[in-house]
Amino acid sequence: MYSHTKKVGSLGRYGTRVGRKIRNEAAKIEVESRKSSGCPSCSRGKLKRVSAGIWRCRTCKHTFTGGTHIPVFRRMSMEEEQ
Repeated sequence: MYSHTKKVGSLGRYGTRVGRKIRNEAAKIEVESRKSSGCPSCSRGKLKRVSAGIWRCRTCKHTFTGGTHIPVFRRMSMEEEQ
């Protein structure tokens, strides 16, 4: 069975039911969310998405909030803490 994944990768499962622009945007999100990202506490690339915006490190069990599809975190500077 032909899976229609030559141009859009795994988003070919939607076939022609979804438009080209939406498929391309969803493909970008899917690729970014599957990349390994470093944990903010132990710096290892073992993050797993628990639910929307909640990420957990498999190594040190640190749980933090970040982006919905991509684990975005920023360290607070000394000025922001005060």
